[in-house]
Amino acid sequence: MTEPYGGGDGPGDRRRRPPSPRQPGREQPPRPPRPAHAPRPLPREARPAPRPPVRRPAPRPDPGVYGQHEGDLHAEPPPPRRPRRAQQIPPDESPTELIHFDDEPYDNQYDDLYDEEIQGGRRPEDGADVEEPYSAEYEDDEYDYYDEDDEEGRAEPEYIEDERPTRRERRRAGRRRGRAFGWVAAIAVIALLAGGAWFGITEIFGYEDFEGAGESDVLVQVADGDSTNTIATKLASSGVVASPKAFVKASDDNTKVRGVRPGFYVMKTKMSGASAVDKMVDPVSRVGDFQLRPGTQLDDINQPDGKVTDGVFALLSKASCAELNGKSTCVPVEELRRVAETADLVALGVPSWAAESVGAVEPKRRLEGLIAPGVYDVKPGSDATGLLTEVLRTSATRLETAGLPSAASGLGLSPYQTLVVASLIEREAVQQDFAKVSRVIYNRLAKNMRLELDSTVNYLLDKPVVTTTDDDRNRPGPYNTYKNTGLPPSPISAPSEKAIIAAEKPVEGSIVFFVKCEKNGISCFADTLEQHNQNKRDAKARGAY
Repeated sequence: MTEPYGGGDGPGDRRRRPPSPRQPGREQPPRPPRPAHAPRPLPREARPAPRPPVRRPAPRPDPGVYGQHEGDLHAEPPPPRRPRRAQQIPPDESPTELIHFDDEPYDNQYDDLYDEEIQGGRRPEDGADVEEPYSAEYEDDEYDYYDEDDEEGRAEPEYIEDERPTRRERRRAGRRRGRAFGWVAAIAVIALLAGGAWFGITEIFGYEDFEGAGESDVLVQVADGDSTNTIATKLASSGVVASPKAFVKASDDNTKVRGVRPGFYVMKTKMSGASAVDKMVDPVSRVGDFQLRPGTQLDDINQPDGKVTDGVFALLSKASCAELNGKSTCVPVEELRRVAETADLVALGVPSWAAESVGAVEPKRRLEGLIAPGVYDVKPGSDATGLLTEVLRTSATRLETAGLPSAASGLGLSPYQTLVVASLIEREAVQQDFAKVSRVIYNRLAKNMRLELDSTVNYLLDKPVVTTTDDDRNRPGPYNTYKNTGLPPSPISAPSEKAIIAAEKPVEGSIVFFVKCEKNGISCFADTLEQHNQNKRDAKARGAY
């Protein structure tokens, strides 16, 4: 007979666990209600087959307790352990009410069967006692069953990365936006404060201003690049207006102030801002300016038609004139000539590279060609020395811009001689022929030929013309290039920048003759005398001269 709870090792033996001990006379604690979300137990016919029991080997006796050897049973066995008393769990005096969240009402049919199986060890289907008491371990094994095929066929979940910014990134972006907004707000506040302060000063405190058209005359110089505010400051420092703001505010209504050119202006002291603006834009107020055209000589030229072309001295004398408090500031031409002939050249403003050659020139012609063409502004009221010094220093800068003295080093001539060649080019040709006339001059000098230029003969005449007579060409003198070889002793006019550049860079060629052959001043050039004579006949036939 097989023991129901024995530990046999035979093939038909099964190891069974004894049922949980029940103490008579004690009520078992009530089982807590099943959670609403717990899975429903399946009926018996729908349940999977129970797993076979696991065979475990019998425990080996401890040799230190039962003896030195495994089969030694003579040792005294250990005293039996007292059965562990089950700890009674007190009932919950305040049970928690469970709330079911399922959409359908929970069916307690299988819960009742579950309770009977656990408590009585009976299966409700057949109503018979089972040989093996029901164990929670088996219950767990049965209800943990799952289909491995379904698990293998189930798609692996796909995880999508969250691209939303993290909390730290949102904080950083917020701080950056906050800082940018703070800077913008700070700049706006500063601008508003500055504008408010300026508006408050102007509107509350106002500005000083005189009344009327002024009292005494005074000269004010406007430099190149001066703004309206700069001009207003100069006027205030000269006593013309009471404050720069008076002139600036009056300028808002007169756009002509923006076209004020550099130069000297006759203004009056203690003028209102509006009166100062009106006088500044009046062309009569500007004084001390004159324009020197290319080819102008020091002295006046009497044209054949009776007109007079002002020379450098006459132009400078007129520019010095102004009426200041009823007194004229004009410097006579004679005074200018006297200073030009007698003053120290370097102190007067003659460039150092030309001073030595200029000293050897006839005194009344030694400044010829050194005052370059252009616009000049001189201060009325200055003496002759001051006027000449101002224009010579300005001219020296313009000659340097044209390339003197450095550009003349490779031509075999001194810088001053290059200036002389440029003056001849200016008087002999139109701009289109400058470089060709320059080549004719250099070729003739190289061949020791006389230049035979009518411009040098006319330089000494009171009434110059394009052509000269035999008497004019036979008149002796250092400027008669029909009688003398080489260059004249000084320039014969004020050469332009383009004429100076042509004297520094002549075209290549063997031409040695030229003659005006068109009415517009264009010249015809030739290598031989025969070609030159033919060009002259053609020019007369066209009425060029």
